[in-house]
Amino acid sequence: MIGDNLPSKSDVVRQYQSYGILAMRIYKPDGDTFNALKGTDIDVMVGVPNEELALYANDASAAASWVQNNILAYDGVSFKYIAVGNEVSGDDANNILPAMSKIWDAICSAGRQDRIMVSTAVRFDVLNNTYPPSNSVFSAPFMGPIVQFLNNTGNPLFANIYPYFAYAGNLGNIPLDYALFTATGTVVSDGQFQYQNLFSAMVDSVYTALEKAGGNNVPVVVSETGWPSYGGVDATVQNAQTYNQNLIRFLTYGTPRVPAYMEGYIFAMFNENQKPGDEVERNFGLFNPDQSPVYPIYFN
Repeated sequence: MIGDNLPSKSDVVRQYQSYGILAMRIYKPDGDTFNALKGTDIDVMVGVPNEELALYANDASAAASWVQNNILAYDGVSFKYIAVGNEVSGDDANNILPAMSKIWDAICSAGRQDRIMVSTAVRFDVLNNTYPPSNSVFSAPFMGPIVQFLNNTGNPLFANIYPYFAYAGNLGNIPLDYALFTATGTVVSDGQFQYQNLFSAMVDSVYTALEKAGGNNVPVVVSETGWPSYGGVDATVQNAQTYNQNLIRFLTYGTPRVPAYMEGYIFAMFNENQKPGDEVERNFGLFNPDQSPVYPIYFN
C-alpha cells in the first residue's frame, strides 16, 4: 500500500483470486480493502499499528471498540489473524502483552475465538544463539510472558523470517545456495536434524526458543518472508524468483524439527515506490504496480 501508483483495492483482490493466493496480510485496518474482500474466502491477517498499542494496553473498552469497528463491522470478511504490533522494540514492547490480551478478550467476548487468532509479529533478532538452531533462546525479556500467553490461549507466534538479510549481513559465511533452497546436500548438522536451507534453520530456531520458554504448544506462522529483485547484494530477479518459488514448495513439508505444513506470507505483493529506507526495501514485490509479474510465480 506504500506507493502512489498502485492498483485499486478491488483490482488487487481480483488479482489475488486470479493467481489462487489464499491469504492476505495488511498492516492496519483498511475499509476499502475489507469491502473488496467480502465474500471472497481470502483469509486475512490484519495488524494493530504499533503506535496504537499503548492505548489498547491500558484501555479494555478501546480494545473492544477496535475489534467492533475493524473486525465485527465487516461481515463476510474471512478474518483469521490479528497481529498486535509488528516488530515492536524498545519500551513499546512492554505494551504488546497487555494490548494483545485485551484484544483477545474482545474476540472471545464476541464468540470469535474459534475463528480468529491473536498474536504479535516479531523480528528474528528477538532470538540469541541461533547457530545451530538447537542453541536458540529468546534474548528479548518481553518474550517469556508473551509465549506463556500464547501457549495458554492456543494462539500462534508470528515470525518475520528473512534469510536474505541474514545472508546479506554475513557475506562469505552463508552460502547463497543455502539461502535460496538450492543446496544439494546438508549444510548444517544439528544433532538429529539436518539443514539444507537457511529458512528452515531460522524457523527451527524460533521453535527451539519457544520450547525453552514453555511454549511447546505454540505453532509458528511465518508472517513475512521474501527476497528482493533489485537494490542490494544478490538482489536479482532470478534469485527472488528462485527463493519465493522454492519457499512455496517448501512450506508444504515444514522443517526438520516440525515436518508439517506451515503457513507463510510472502513480502510483498507489489514493489512500493514510497517505502522508506534503502532501495532494496522498495523492490520485494512479486508484481509491478501495473499488476504485471516481476517474474513468473505459481502458488499451487
